[in-house]
Amino acid sequence: MDAKSVSLYFKNGSSDKEYHATLEPKDDGFVVNFAYGRRGTSLTTGTKTQAPVTHDKALAIFEKLVREKTSKGYTEDTAGTPYEHTDKARQVSGLLPQLLNVAADAEVAGIVADDDWVMQEKFDGRRLMLRKTGDTIEGVNKLGLIVAVAAPVADAARAIAGDFVLDGEIVGDRLYAFDILSRGGDDLTALPYSKRYTALLDVLPADGAITAVPCWTDATDKADNLNALKAHRAEGVVFKRADAPYTVGRPASGGPQVKHKFVDTLSAVVTTVNDKRSIAVSLHDGSDWAPMGNVSIPANHDIPVEGSVVEVRYLYALPGGSLYQPVYLGVRDDIEAQECVTAQLKFKAEEN
Repeated sequence: MDAKSVSLYFKNGSSDKEYHATLEPKDDGFVVNFAYGRRGTSLTTGTKTQAPVTHDKALAIFEKLVREKTSKGYTEDTAGTPYEHTDKARQVSGLLPQLLNVAADAEVAGIVADDDWVMQEKFDGRRLMLRKTGDTIEGVNKLGLIVAVAAPVADAARAIAGDFVLDGEIVGDRLYAFDILSRGGDDLTALPYSKRYTALLDVLPADGAITAVPCWTDATDKADNLNALKAHRAEGVVFKRADAPYTVGRPASGGPQVKHKFVDTLSAVVTTVNDKRSIAVSLHDGSDWAPMGNVSIPANHDIPVEGSVVEVRYLYALPGGSLYQPVYLGVRDDIEAQECVTAQLKFKAEEN
């Protein structure tokens, strides 16, 4: 059974606090420990279990502790943005997102020149579907599980008339919405993307905590903005066929929506926690877990536990599979281990 850990933050006026909780094995059972205090100072430590307990009991204590802190405004966002508490956290939502394959570099020029494809910026955040039902606001992650929503986003959603389901990417306390799946109880997923995007613009205000991602359709506009986004070191772009419906899941290859990233990142499984703030990560090659080398953990990140999924940025993969200049980005609890495959790897182009 796995250990668990969480780091939470709270910032309001002059108050800037952090709280860390861990569930970890000890002797023949498990314990739940915590540490708290003003950010950047020595933390006070303690335990919720004076003696080891069963994993199920420790997990219940751990989850209750996290719920108590998040209900008081603590958040996993290091900026300390308050999140709304939800009693349905990690429950199945009934919603699942459309997932994208990667566009090969050789395909990009043709897609840009084709007016049947539109282009949008891909933000460096996390996938989030946002469902409004009356005054109830729910976030839904990539796995289809209900998650807490940043308070500014929830407030902005309540200010919009009617019920809806949006799809977008959350960055801090702002949701960049790129699709709308339902409005006023009407399912819009069968409509072509061009009509769904028009509906999205009709629903959202011009600015605020929820904003529509700009969409470029003309070939010249796409080419110009592609170059501009690269120059500004954006994460990448997403291409969508204007006539395509919203289809849940990821196609085996290609598809009517594809992404093109300017930087290379991948999701990997932690196989070993090394000494001196380092982890070993692996990807599945179809038959077994293939080692991808070691990744250093920056001082502002907690060390992830073995078996967790983490996000890593890298320059390119070496022929043997290890990552060149890997940079640790954090834990991804919205990605499952089976998604951590070697097909993610991008290798250095051979020189002529």
